Amino acid sequence: MPQPSPFRSGFAQALLFGGVCLNSALSFAQTNRIDQIRSDAPALAAYGPLDIGVKTLQFKNPKQWDMLNAKSGQDVSTYDRPLTTEVWYPGQADPAAKNAGEYKVFFRDGKTQITLNGRALRDANPNRTQGAYPLVIVSHGYPGNRFLMSPIAENLASKGYVVVSIDHTDSTYSDQGAFPSTLRNRSLDVSFVIDEMVKANRNAASPFKDLIDENRIALIGYSMGGYGVINKLGGGFSDKASQFPNLPKDSLNLLLNSHPDFAKRRDPRIKAAVAFAPWGWNQGFWNEEGLKGIQTPLLFIAGSVDDVSGYAPGVRNIYEGSIHSDRYLLTFENANHNAGAPMPAPQEAWKAVPWLPSIPAGHYIDPVWDNMRMNNISQHFIAAFLGKHLENDAAKAAHLDVLEYAKQGKWSANPDGSFKADHTYWKGFPSRTAVGLRLEHLGATAK
Repeated sequence: MPQPSPFRSGFAQALLFGGVCLNSALSFAQTNRIDQIRSDAPALAAYGPLDIGVKTLQFKNPKQWDMLNAKSGQDVSTYDRPLTTEVWYPGQADPAAKNAGEYKVFFRDGKTQITLNGRALRDANPNRTQGAYPLVIVSHGYPGNRFLMSPIAENLASKGYVVVSIDHTDSTYSDQGAFPSTLRNRSLDVSFVIDEMVKANRNAASPFKDLIDENRIALIGYSMGGYGVINKLGGGFSDKASQFPNLPKDSLNLLLNSHPDFAKRRDPRIKAAVAFAPWGWNQGFWNEEGLKGIQTPLLFIAGSVDDVSGYAPGVRNIYEGSIHSDRYLLTFENANHNAGAPMPAPQEAWKAVPWLPSIPAGHYIDPVWDNMRMNNISQHFIAAFLGKHLENDAAKAAHLDVLEYAKQGKWSANPDGSFKADHTYWKGFPSRTAVGLRLEHLGATAK
């Protein structure tokens, strides 16, 4: 699909660099596109060379605690926990296919089905010409669904990843339930879906047979998804977490840093993870001792005025406390909780609904930053970070080696476009576009 053409008029340039790409924004408003790359996007945001397939898979995790029906003083019953997933993967194109790139989904109002448009072909045959691909598991916020970060998921598939995004039961727009279910189930869901995809990779009857490199796995989580990612990586909850209101007794025991078997939950196949605005620090779920269990490289992405997960204190404390992880923190200055992860608001989300306290669009947007712009920046840095840790790609990794504050970079180019010796602008960013961003890096300390 063609990308928006660069603007030429002074008025259009002002709109572009002020934060809104007019052609792209109007196109999205008309069609709910998830695949837009702005003309001022950083280099690695662009879609990769591979065509994309997509499948919906249904899983059931047996004998899980029924958190919604748990009663104080009684044993918690179990049930087979359903998990719907969307799987994007390198696929084979079919020029004759109809309705390619269409996704029928529910958005924030929880009741209305809408259409999103992207580039993937439903149930396409996998492309096996590149060998086995890394596996990426995506975990949404509370509430959310498996399409909330679809611009990132679809984009990664085009670059050679199998991406599995989970609908976390009791935590989606359509079935949002009491919070204790989300507190217990996030990292457990991630573990189960990894195991199911490994089974599919080994099953001769599966379309994903031998498509996945089981030793190259990454996680991406937003908000409560980030909370689950931190726990899955080895960040055990503090004992104080068990005191959170309305939690059934012992429901977090397996996930506590003090549990004797918690360290066994860390999965060495997971080589990298991205945590957008991970929740929990300001509620006492994390402490310095629990975060020492994380050894996996991490990219944190957050807004500097996050009033849900908190920033400082909040996400920054988790970043600084993960001392045995080689980690980065990308900050969108003056952005709130929706920094970088949620897709642009569907056009239907701008209409108020009586069962929500504010317009659904508020669930996606940021008051300062344009969603498409933030998505493109996230796509760029995720490609660089996963390229470093899952692909051993030095060229991609070089985009992480930048000045801490983007505004301090100097654009210095010759007439032929080559850079002068004093050029320090953020690599991959066009002139005048690396603003309002901060990228920090802390290396892992020895255990």
